[in-house]
Amino acid sequence: MVKKPLTIGTHHFNKKGDAEEFLKAMLHKYDFGDKVSTADAEVLHAALALHPNGAAKVGAGITHFSVRSADFGTKCFWVNRVDGSSEKFSYKACIYG
Repeated sequence: MVKKPLTIGTHHFNKKGDAEEFLKAMLHKYDFGDKVSTADAEVLHAALALHPNGAAKVGAGITHFSVRSADFGTKCFWVNRVDGSSEKFSYKACIYG
């Protein structure tokens, strides 16, 4: 398998698996209901730009990111928009499209 480097914001990864582990660790350092820190939000903004439906996920604009429950009680990143709506997104989709 060929290693495919990936850049997310200021973070450079030698392979996509490293980026996945980085974002997974970020997700799991938060508890359900937590607002993501400003520094981590910058990374998530950059990651979301790589998501195949990134523009739709951003919508009218983002106020902040949070960690909430997804399907079956798993943790997931959520984008919280300026219009009051929110939507979950997969960090894996940001990496692997």
